[in-house]
Formats: sequence, structure tokens, C-alpha cells
Amino acid sequence: MAQARRNEKYSLNAPFPAALGVTANLTAALDAAEVVLLVVPSHAFRSMLVALVQTGVALKGLAWATKGFELETGLLPHQVVAAVMPRDFPTAVLAGPTFASEVGAGLPSAMTIASRNEDYALRLAEAISTDTFRAYTSTDIVGVEVGGATKNVFAIGAGISDGLGFGANTRIALLTRGLAEMTRLGLALGAQKDTFMGLAGMGDLVLTCTDNQSRNRRFGLALAAGKGVDEALRAIGQVVEGYYGARSVRIVAARLGVDMPIVEQIYRVIYEGLAPEKAVAALMRRPIIGEH
Repeated sequence: MAQARRNEKYSLNAPFPAALGVTANLTAALDAAEVVLLVVPSHAFRSMLVALVQTGVALKGLAWATKGFELETGLLPHQVVAAVMPRDFPTAVLAGPTFASEVGAGLPSAMTIASRNEDYALRLAEAISTDTFRAYTSTDIVGVEVGGATKNVFAIGAGISDGLGFGANTRIALLTRGLAEMTRLGLALGAQKDTFMGLAGMGDLVLTCTDNQSRNRRFGLALAAGKGVDEALRAIGQVVEGYYGARSVRIVAARLGVDMPIVEQIYRVIYEGLAPEKAVAALMRRPIIGEH
């Protein structure tokens, strides 16, 4: 990447900005950094934090775009940070409906930056906003992280539904009820309800569920086409966060007593070999309840 000045494998050849340096030396990358931004899969998040600590560099600020509960513990990313890192610097999470290829191509996009330190969130938002990229601020770290942790699971379900040819009615029902499940889990964890109607909630959910740039949606499409889980994962060729998320979200929901029937059925399809058609039938046959 240092020579090509682009990530040819993952970012569709979007060129790096002239001011962006590339190094494989973590300590060198931290030199004089005002803010460290981590963008790694959830299963690598803790180990990356440990590596940061081991450099001995005193961080001035930390932010992350990692999405998902930690599989082994059920912790959200900010809780992993609290367990691993010193707490004498501001932290924030970046999330929202953004495909990297479109951001890299300069297409208009928007996202959310959440921090308990409002000034820090605003400073980050101002630093990364451009004529084609806009950041909004929030203090609801929990809500923003729950949105990111759950939307990939529902995207697998949307891919399965569309792959089976169930149509637009089914897709929108899945999105709407998925949003309800996401919100229930978030509220149980202390999130703010309004967050789930914003970019990091409904926005990211709709994007991930409806566009084939989503690895999770494509994974669901592959399952609907009859591919096995391992074969579908290999075909994607990148981390499918929803594959891990189906297990971790299910565990957290069970621990809190939160009803998430769509997550439950997606889990059964992925991990127990349930036929997707039977999963849909199980959801449709649930007892009738009030919508809200």
C-alpha cells in the first residue's frame, strides 16, 4: 500500500490523500498523534488495544469504528476500552451508513460520532467533515454501538429473504421488526430511544440490508442460494461481522431477557442448519402481539 498509495484489495482503488502516511510500525504511527482511530473487526479489537498499551505511548484521544459485541464477553467496544486502556483521555465511536468505496470516491455521506465528552465529539466531527462527508454528534455511545452490533445480523436475514424471492413486503417487514429488536436491546443496555431513528440505527440498518455492497447481505444471499456456511464465508473473502454477531447478540439478549425472534432464527440458520424457509415460517407463526 505504501508503494501503490491505495488499498487495491478492499477500497476499489480509491487513492490515498497526499497527507496520509503508511507504516507497519505501530509506535511510529502513534508518533505525535492527537487522535488514534481504530478500524478493525470486533474479534481483533481487544488485541489491538493491548498492542497500543504495549507501545508505551501516552494517547491523547482514541476513537474507533469497530462494530459488534465482543464474542467471548458480550461487551460493547467502549466497555472493552474501559477494561484495557487507561481512562485519562477522551474516547468516541464512529458509526453510520457508509460504504468505504463510496466515501473513498468522494460521494456525499454522513455518519455519527458519539462520545460522553461533547467537545471531543464536536472536535472530531469538525476535523473529518468535508464538502462530501458530514459528521453528526451524539452522547449516546451505547445506542450507537448497539446499532452497529446488530444491523449486520439483520442484513444476513435480508439477504436470505431476498435470495429466496420473498419480495419487498417481506424485506420491509424484516427491517421494521429488526429495528424494533435493535431498539429493545439498546434500551435494556441503557441507550436512548431516539438514537435508533438516526444514522447509526435505522440509517445503517437500511443501508446494510438493501445494498449488495454489504458483505452480510451477500452472505445471506449465498445461504439462500444453497451454499453452506463455510462455502459462503469463503466466497465473501472478508470478515462477515454478522456471522459472529448472530451468536454474540443472541447471548446478550438472552442474558438481559430481551426478545429478539429474528436474531434467534438467523442464528439457527447459521449455526444449527435450519432451512431458511422454516425460519421464515417460524417467525410468521409467532403469537399475535401489539406492534409497540
